[in-house]
Amino acid sequence: MFESEFYARSIMNVIACEGTERIERAESYTQWHVRNKRAGFRKVDLEKKVMKKLKDIMKAYHKDFMTDEDGPWVLVGWKGRIIYAIACWEPTDS
Repeated sequence: MFESEFYARSIMNVIACEGTERIERAESYTQWHVRNKRAGFRKVDLEKKVMKKLKDIMKAYHKDFMTDEDGPWVLVGWKGRIIYAIACWEPTDS
């Protein structure tokens, strides 16, 4: 039930839709990384125990869900495709 409510539209959009049928034109998380830095934010590092807990929960929930890290980003995916990239940022002191 959770995945059908939370992921269904994104999964369908990413996997099944191309061209004009595609609803969302998502930018890559690396593009957002550059944008956030230019806007005066800095990354907040993830606590290792939080990431481990998240990986354990996702692994126990369903075999096709995945979580991974890329720098400050938590990558959440389904069947090998990244669906969401989540990161914490804070304003720089300047």
